[in-house]
Amino acid sequence: MNNDNNNNPNNNQLQIDLPAEVAQGVYSNLAIITHASAEFVVDFAQMAPGLNKASVRSRVIMAPEHAKRLMNALHENIARYEQQFGTIRMPEQQPRTINPFGMGKPGEA
Repeated sequence: MNNDNNNNPNNNQLQIDLPAEVAQGVYSNLAIITHASAEFVVDFAQMAPGLNKASVRSRVIMAPEHAKRLMNALHENIARYEQQFGTIRMPEQQPRTINPFGMGKPGEA
């Protein structure tokens, strides 16, 4: 008897295609989230130091149910990350002595 699930046609493993141009990813240091009754729109943007303008690098549109699944998956993965690597400190929890984007006065949010 073979217990190898890779040859089982009833195995419900998801096959994911990752094209090379997508596999490189997109850097984002800002996310803008908007919603309507039927969808959530997440714009991933990049903001350069010293500028007041961000450039959207990627937009993801999803149903509210998928947005909630994403939120739950992120919550679970952050908990796993922190268990392995320690607590992720947010800027609000650290002294603000530098102003990386040149807006406002140093130490201001």
